[in-house]
Amino acid sequence: MRRYAIIVAGGSGTRFGSKVPKQFLPLAGVPVLMRTIGKFHAASGGVQVVLVLPAAQQQYWRQLCEQYGFDTPHTVVTGGDSRFQSVKNAICALPPLEAGDLVAVHDGVRPLASVALIDAIYDAAARSGAAIPVVPVTDSVRQLDGQGRSVALVRTSLRAVQTPQAFDGVRLKQAYAVPYDPAFTDDASVWERAGGQVTLVEGETTNIKITHPIDIIIAQKLLDAHE
Repeated sequence: MRRYAIIVAGGSGTRFGSKVPKQFLPLAGVPVLMRTIGKFHAASGGVQVVLVLPAAQQQYWRQLCEQYGFDTPHTVVTGGDSRFQSVKNAICALPPLEAGDLVAVHDGVRPLASVALIDAIYDAAARSGAAIPVVPVTDSVRQLDGQGRSVALVRTSLRAVQTPQAFDGVRLKQAYAVPYDPAFTDDASVWERAGGQVTLVEGETTNIKITHPIDIIIAQKLLDAHE
């Protein structure tokens, strides 16, 4: 049984407000993406990492690896026009998948997922076929309709979804053999479209996705707290 991790990093930095894509920004002296890859390298089972990057960013990534002496094994695959296509490209670039192989998909800008969480997701997927981390929703939530009216939802029944999300590799590849649909919000939604079910695993509130400038500050503080 082999374990793969597809790490998707296609941000341009526009929403973040930076000339440098957020996955390349330094976090405690190391680019975010290197911290993310390092977590999977430290996980159990000898995880093989596939990094998905836009073609225009790959030379810069090679320069960063040389600059920081980053030699953690990983393969680089060119991303597509959407996250869906990027993941599909990476799945197609994997060696022929066999029964028992697991494939996890993770946001490149979630560098604080713990090794314990990564291991738990793989282990749950090995038992059930698919596993995703979730955390309780703590804010009040409202749902809008087409006319701009809203209704309050019961937040105790809601969960916020994180990554990594891990799946039986053979079935995940089959699930991705469909055209893109805007309803595909993550890999679990692609899996469910193909008739699969997912197991929910308790996520981590510290497993934040770096999206806005404040997030890099929060991530730095979280790292400082664990040193």
